[in-house]
Amino acid sequence: MEAKMQSQRQAANSFSKATPEAVLISRAADGDGVAFEAIMRRHNQLLFRTARSIVHNDAEAEDVVQDAYLRAWRALGNYRAESKLSTWLVRITTNEALGRLRRKSAQIIPLEAAMTSHESEAQTALNDEPERSPEQSMMRVQMRKLLEARIDLLPEAFRTVFMLRAIEEMSVEEIAEALEIPEATVRTRFFRARSLLRESLAQEMDAGLSDVFAFAGAQCDRLVTSVLERCKAEGLANEG
Repeated sequence: MEAKMQSQRQAANSFSKATPEAVLISRAADGDGVAFEAIMRRHNQLLFRTARSIVHNDAEAEDVVQDAYLRAWRALGNYRAESKLSTWLVRITTNEALGRLRRKSAQIIPLEAAMTSHESEAQTALNDEPERSPEQSMMRVQMRKLLEARIDLLPEAFRTVFMLRAIEEMSVEEIAEALEIPEATVRTRFFRARSLLRESLAQEMDAGLSDVFAFAGAQCDRLVTSVLERCKAEGLANEG
């Protein structure tokens, strides 16, 4: 398995970071699995964080991202670049994650509904000290875990916007387009999320953002391998 993953990484690396998205999209739409793998590796962390902010579970977030990639590959032939590829993929991932919530609850739970979360309850939870494992001896690791725990306690609508804006550094316009909400709503939710976190974390909030919900290494490889195998089974990718 490790040898297979190494081979896939080397193949994906045949496309440099400077390879235009249009080239990757065109080749992936024609069934080039290596090109689509390059697309996945560029967007894995963004999409994992997006899914994780909604479904609130690492394993389920991975499943969401896998299904979102499959939907994206099937639809690549219809992609018209009216928005950035990352924005398009975030929208697909968001819809997939919300669809899972709907199926779980047997009722419609649009992202907007998360705004009805009781902020007082969220604030109480944010002010509670999250559990820390004894092994977390390094300050940066402790801070990352603390931030993840506090971010998890934000109301869902705030959490998704915060993840995309503060951690992934997407623009207000990109987030509004991806989530299909007004730009003013993005700004409001981001402000409220930061306020809630700042009240509980004070000046500690920014220390570990770059490592929050990291998605790389074996986790990234596992998802890429699984998606490519499913795509080959569906005939989306050329053999070879």
